[in-house]
Amino acid sequence: MLKVSAADFQRNIGRYQDIALREPVAVTRNGRESCVLLSVDEYQRLKRRDRRVLAVEDFSEEDIAALEKAEVPAGYEHLDEELKDWKP
Repeated sequence: MLKVSAADFQRNIGRYQDIALREPVAVTRNGRESCVLLSVDEYQRLKRRDRRVLAVEDFSEEDIAALEKAEVPAGYEHLDEELKDWKP
């Protein structure tokens, strides 16, 4: 990812807009990344990957029934180890 100072970004915004169509551009302020410019296509791709978080009370009876029936696919037994120290 290309990094540019905020001052350079302001002076050459058109150039960095063109670059952002190919790769993200991180804008820095006082040496620290403050924001990233990226293409609309990349932004939309990331938004499609967003997850929606629900509270338990938002689940329908059908949702809860489906979760109760769900099974872990074969090959993931090693993850059972992660539950050993879990406390509700």
